[in-house]
Order: sequence, then C-alpha cells, then structure tokens
Amino acid sequence: MNPHPDEPSPPRGGARNRLIEAATSTIREKGYAATSVDELCARAGVTKGAFFHHFPSKGSLGVSAVDRWSEDSEAFFAAAPYHQLDDPLDRILGYLDFRKTLLQGSVAEFTCLAGTMVQEVYATHPDIRRACDASIGGNADALESDIADAMKRYRIRASWTAASLALHTQVVLQGAFILAKAKGEAAVVEASIDHLRRYVELLFRPPGTTVPGKS
Repeated sequence: MNPHPDEPSPPRGGARNRLIEAATSTIREKGYAATSVDELCARAGVTKGAFFHHFPSKGSLGVSAVDRWSEDSEAFFAAAPYHQLDDPLDRILGYLDFRKTLLQGSVAEFTCLAGTMVQEVYATHPDIRRACDASIGGNADALESDIADAMKRYRIRASWTAASLALHTQVVLQGAFILAKAKGEAAVVEASIDHLRRYVELLFRPPGTTVPGKS
C-alpha cells in the first residue's frame, strides 16, 4: 500500500505483498465477508498455493493488511505539513484540515480499512478486532501529545483529557465514514470535520478569551 492511506497504491512486488494490497483494496470496496480467497488470488495474480504458503487463513491476511495499513498511515501522517506549525492548537486544527484534503475519489478510496473491517468482524475475529483497535487508536495516540501541549498552553483544566479528545476525533471520523457509505458521498464527512473543528476551537478559544502568549 502506498504511504498515502487514501489513494491506490503501486504494487510492491512479491506474492505476500501483492496479497496484502489486494486485500486492502478489495475489502475497502466490498467488505471482509464478501471478499473471497479466490478473488484475492486472482487480483494479486498468485495461485491458491501461494496464498496458503504466506497466510494460513483469510483472517491472518486480514490482520497483516490492517498492520500494513497502520504502518503506512503512521508514516504518511507523520510527514504531513501541519506538524511544522508552532502552536499545538494550530497543529490539531491543521490535522482536521488535512483530513478534509484526503476526501478524494470514491467512498472506498477515502474511508478507513480498519473501520470497515472491525464493523464486520468484531465479534467473530478477535485478532482482526485487536489489529483494528490498534490502528484506530494509533491515530488517536499521534494526536494526543498535541492536545496535551495545547491544554498546557491554553491553561485548560477540565474533566476531559487529551486522550479522550484524541479518541473523540477518531469517533467522529469513523462515524462520518459510515454515513458516507450510507449516502454514497463525502459531503457528510466534510461537514462532520467542520463541526469537530468548531468544537475544538471552542474548547480552547472560547469567545472573549485572550490567547496566552499572543496579543
């Protein structure tokens, strides 16, 4: 999979990698249950024997696909330009703005592999569920330090925590992706990100307040 988690990826070569990429794209398009081993083999251009040489089951391939998705997503977001902003709140808002720029192509191309899979398999494939939890949680973890720094800079003392707000951002995004699938378009995701952005601004910059360190 390409380091850009929301665009089609060039093949990396090798049967194992081709199977992982075939699983990533096919599951995003059709879901886990509707994706067969035969289809994955055909899409990856490998034999069924090659499939079972690398993966004992479709479930083990699912875990590997989510793990690869997590690795590539982490690298992709780590290189995003909003990290260069000085104010941690601007970095949080920059992250949300950056997520909007990724809403390109079909619904399958901009929604999340981990979110797609866990909705189907959370009760039947605990290994995939754990991988999806780690993937979505990893996105929250990457944002948590900026939220903690913003809470210090803006002298926020509240019952909520940096960890809870970081996870809430993923709740909004994943919920918006579900609605995008129901509606067949990205507009609901854009609107949800806009609402989340306004909410975050109100938490840190309520009307009439002075920003610490700024005139």
